[in-house]
Amino acid sequence: MEKYQNCHKLDDIDWSQWQAVHTATLIFVIRDSKILLIRKKRGLGEGKINGPGGKLEPGETPEVCAKREINEELGITVGAITFCGENLFQFADGYSIHVHVFVTDEYEGTPVETDEAIPMWADLDSIPYTEMWEDDELWIPLMLEQKLFKGRFIFDSDRMVDHQLDIL
Repeated sequence: MEKYQNCHKLDDIDWSQWQAVHTATLIFVIRDSKILLIRKKRGLGEGKINGPGGKLEPGETPEVCAKREINEELGITVGAITFCGENLFQFADGYSIHVHVFVTDEYEGTPVETDEAIPMWADLDSIPYTEMWEDDELWIPLMLEQKLFKGRFIFDSDRMVDHQLDIL
């Protein structure tokens, strides 16, 4: 974990050798010009608004993880999901996470508050970026435009200090 501790620039990292401490997912339900978001109650990003998601369990695929996490965090079951892109996050404290991003418009149930998250719907034209991670404002529009992306982001605590975002 300490290999990239105190990194503040993308060029400080050999991305061909980079491996995340954790692999995780984010999944967004989009329906009727609205996007389903959560306010995180604990863990990385506590207090911030984000999409439902979390870390892969051993032997789990990103797709299975995304479906499991949204069910655990909001009590809904999603149908078919679409891969939108991936983000590689390196934090100055040495922590790193590789996040697979998915989207769907298929779900059953009513989103409910859990120990992990408070659900909230936002209009697509008024996503509350000021209460989210800084990188979200860069790649969520690409996701909404159905453009495949790959991002690399360096954070010092919750402040983005460098990034590169490619449309694939």
